[in-house]
Amino acid sequence: MNKKSALVEKRFPSFNCAQTVFSLFADELGLDETTSLKIASGFGGGMACAETCGAVTGSYMVIGLKHGHSTPNPEAKARTKMLIQRFNEKFKEKHGSLICKELTGFDISTPEGASEAHEEEVFTTRCPLFLKTACTILEEEL
Repeated sequence: MNKKSALVEKRFPSFNCAQTVFSLFADELGLDETTSLKIASGFGGGMACAETCGAVTGSYMVIGLKHGHSTPNPEAKARTKMLIQRFNEKFKEKHGSLICKELTGFDISTPEGASEAHEEEVFTTRCPLFLKTACTILEEEL
């Protein structure tokens, strides 16, 4: 287990998946924790519609902040895209999908789905695995 993965349980589920991943890398990206938590707050729960997993979107933010470009730069754009694609491949290799409702087995964007996911303890049994995978990939790739 790597350093960031070991910190997942200290942050999640107090914060959503995207917040957890992004904030764990905030310091080394030059952001304070509060700012990182605010930036990522709308990306949890598969962007509130059980689509792309928050651990994944939080990872995209880490990759973008570390390797993204702020001026027209085709090489930097291509590198960032390649890093995102490589992240996606590794995450899908491990879990089979990038989609929250496929990963959890529940549409947590609905009250019924969220309730069922809580009853099945998805947020304490499955989601931490996704977070740890995301952190491990980021630490290995970046």
